[in-house]
Amino acid sequence: MKDLNDYVKAYKKQLQIGDIQEAYARLVKYVTKLGTTLSKNLSKIYSFGSLFQGYMDYTYFYYGNKFLKDRKLKMGLVLNHPKMQFEVWLLGQTIPIQERYWEYFKNTKWNKNRTTKPQYSILETVLIETPDFSDLDRLSKQIEDRLVQVTAEIIEDIKRSKLK
Repeated sequence: MKDLNDYVKAYKKQLQIGDIQEAYARLVKYVTKLGTTLSKNLSKIYSFGSLFQGYMDYTYFYYGNKFLKDRKLKMGLVLNHPKMQFEVWLLGQTIPIQERYWEYFKNTKWNKNRTTKPQYSILETVLIETPDFSDLDRLSKQIEDRLVQVTAEIIEDIKRSKLK
């Protein structure tokens, strides 16, 4: 098993190449701009929060509306760095809320093939599995369209659940 010195040596080598820092900075810049664009385009439907950069694992921001807020829920648009895909997460304000909604959602299409609750959320679903970063305007439009569609479907499921 490697010790910390081995990992630090590999880390230093990658940092000297410089690609990781550049990719990370540009991805965070893109998600920041995406949040601004979505906030402007979807302000009549959702309110958007600030960006959280994460630790090279997830870059995300929260969004929601009155319906979700009244139930102490919110959504997250997440760039999952290890999988390099965009996801939407449904989150609860407290652990009891997350557990209550997990009980409902664990048997829905959103958690198909999942036997345990996600670590940070009630459900996680992929919006864009293999994003094409060569045309950021097109990618942003794809994300926006899917976000609106998927979020509306999740909200409809919450309404059907009759949970409050």
